[in-house]
Amino acid sequence: MGEYDRRVVLLTKEQGKVSAFAKGSRRPNSPLVGVVNPFTFGEFTMYEGRSSYTIQSAKVINYFSELREDVLGAYYGFYFLEVANYYAREFNDELEMLKLLYQTMRALTNPHIPDALIRCIYELKILTINGQGPQVFQCVNCGNKAETAVFSAGRGGLVCETCAGEVRDGIRLASSTLYSMQYIESSKVEHLYTFNVKPEILQQLSKVTERLMGLYVDRKFKSLEILETLL
Repeated sequence: MGEYDRRVVLLTKEQGKVSAFAKGSRRPNSPLVGVVNPFTFGEFTMYEGRSSYTIQSAKVINYFSELREDVLGAYYGFYFLEVANYYAREFNDELEMLKLLYQTMRALTNPHIPDALIRCIYELKILTINGQGPQVFQCVNCGNKAETAVFSAGRGGLVCETCAGEVRDGIRLASSTLYSMQYIESSKVEHLYTFNVKPEILQQLSKVTERLMGLYVDRKFKSLEILETLL
């Protein structure tokens, strides 16, 4: 919108997803040059126009500059932003999603947590926040808590041995995989990225979340295509 202006999308705790213009932010000496970059977390001062907001200033709390030095980390971050943009709505309470994004970006800068695990946690939690999380505490058919057998994305969660006869997409989960899923769905966002798993458990988690995302998300994300090429 003009030679020196930029349009950005913000995820806010007050108004959900907000479109805003940063006038003059393409000029090298603009005070808005740094604050309209991806991954910028802070407090934005804006005024409301007829159809959008205009950014006046910003107090940046975290630039997550580490991600600009890590190509893989950056594209994981871009993917997480795209998924949040897919789910977020205007004038909606998106506080939990905002907290999830912030904690996920922090996790990406932590060398002790594999990026692939961060992706699994993020995908399962954002589905849960949006009411699409699978049932991982009892059988979806009969409510049996003692004899869970397989996980079915199509059925919406765990299916016990008695009810598993008609399941076509069942995955028999290791106990550690199931515990990880239960922890992710039930924990507060601030406590999500506090564990690691063995490679075989991560492989199962990745398989489960891939099926869930394929079931509930009707879009291909460009950042994910690039990320998978890099991987």
